[in-house]
Amino acid sequence: MRRTRGALPAQLPAAEAEEALRRLTRFLARALPLCRAHTTEFYVRGLWEQLVAARPEVVLQALRRPLPEASGSAAVLWDDDTFSDVFCENSKKLINVHLFALAARHYSLPNLGVCTPLEDILEALRGDSQGASGIKTDEFMNNKKSHEVQAMSELVDKIAKYCGVEQVIDIGSGKGYLSSFLSMQYNLKVYGIDSSKTNTNGAHERNRKLKKHWKTYQSRARGGSETQRLEKPMKSEVKCKAINEKPLSNNSSLQSQELGNTQGLVPSCVFTEVAISETSKQTEINLAQAQSDESKLSEEALAILSVLPADAVEVFSSSHCNYGEICEEGKAQRKMAFIKAKDCIMVGLHTCGDLAANTLRIFTAKPEIKAVCSVGCCYHLLSEQYENQEDCTEEMWGFPMCQYLKDEGWCCGRNARMSACLALERVAVGQMLPTESLFYRAVLQVIVEETYGVTKSDRHVGKIFSKSSSFLDYVRKSLKKLELDDSKLPDSCIMDYYEKYKHRMNELEAFNMLKVVLAPCVEVLILLDRLCYLKEQNNIAWSGLVKLFDPVKSPRCYAVIALKKQSCL
Repeated sequence: MRRTRGALPAQLPAAEAEEALRRLTRFLARALPLCRAHTTEFYVRGLWEQLVAARPEVVLQALRRPLPEASGSAAVLWDDDTFSDVFCENSKKLINVHLFALAARHYSLPNLGVCTPLEDILEALRGDSQGASGIKTDEFMNNKKSHEVQAMSELVDKIAKYCGVEQVIDIGSGKGYLSSFLSMQYNLKVYGIDSSKTNTNGAHERNRKLKKHWKTYQSRARGGSETQRLEKPMKSEVKCKAINEKPLSNNSSLQSQELGNTQGLVPSCVFTEVAISETSKQTEINLAQAQSDESKLSEEALAILSVLPADAVEVFSSSHCNYGEICEEGKAQRKMAFIKAKDCIMVGLHTCGDLAANTLRIFTAKPEIKAVCSVGCCYHLLSEQYENQEDCTEEMWGFPMCQYLKDEGWCCGRNARMSACLALERVAVGQMLPTESLFYRAVLQVIVEETYGVTKSDRHVGKIFSKSSSFLDYVRKSLKKLELDDSKLPDSCIMDYYEKYKHRMNELEAFNMLKVVLAPCVEVLILLDRLCYLKEQNNIAWSGLVKLFDPVKSPRCYAVIALKKQSCL
């Protein structure tokens, strides 16, 4: 039963969210070239000379210096005049590193004033609910995952109670950590949807182990009296049904692909592997795996996917229809299942690339979904509308989502989005950047271009550095991986390259530190874009950004949260 709804925390007005986005983009318009550059091309493109006026030792010293608190007389009004002091108006090079660091901090989420404190929203959602007894998550997951699952589960449970629903859809559920904990700890009915066969099998095996030790967990957490209720043998049934699906496109993550839309709002998604897990006190899991010999979704899968748009999962059969052509029988079954959809909330813990954006679109379009709590990751896998104009064939994109950035034609670029995944907080506590491996790769690129004339290649070096005993060994192994004839290069020639660039390694270190300092601003751009998109919708009562995790333990720590209006509930 839905409890009496209380007041939600004050939320950031839509106008203020867009103004923060406008101010951020004015800064990033000048700063983003630093992140759009790839360190692989650092020496071959002369990136230091192009983008930075200061000496590398000056940059490193400035970035290691503690910054003053941005308050009182130290606070800076960031405007175009201030930016001219950071970057040269003529050359566009970075000239004031200290001011650059202050600006980057100013435009980070903690300092922009656009986030809602986690304590505020937990207090507002608390109501008359009782705190759940603690189950030790570190007994079946690592410290990072345990931290994430416990924090997110508490919030999701309170959102579910606030909305009066018991059903949760876990998008990109992975190995089922969050799904299992929400069920065991909070007695929620959870459906997990994931694309990876490996994750599906992992969730299956983890469920088996959890059932085996369920009584032990309950005994430790709740005492002997509670355990008496669990004396009945536990039932478990695993059903695997096969489906066939359309292959993913090049710019898709493993978890999602956009193929179209529903009512102009909701993109179609192809799940390479659809893993459906409904966990209850009996911790039952149903799994549906993608294969190639059946043409329609199982009844169990249809029931779980019923909260998604009728065209949200495209199903194909090589024996009955061609790729790109939807089986009418399968579509009809999805529509029938959709009619029976139940109220729910949608969650995603580190959903990759476009899947995080698609989760928000599905939430806004479907009245059955009463709330969403999404923590995205893998920003480099986002599709961008204005990145490759010649490839503009998709109707839905991962970025941008909000109207302001669409109107501006804003583009980050893959390298900038990749830099948004860097962890400034970890570097700040002493976790060093892999400067030597980046140096090896940058010098290798010089060798490849100057000796072999290769500037583009479909092959990748990969993680050769950790398997190499020296720079010479690294180059030999890398050339073989790239299918280039290393006999053309004597050892002395390879080492000449090393000697030529080794004194410039500090340039590469300083350049990467600049990217790390700027990384939070690029992440803010992506998150504010999503928040502004939600604030453009008419059916949402509350939306906000919440710092959910410790950024040292879990760098992608911000959740995008939204709840539908009362009439939608």
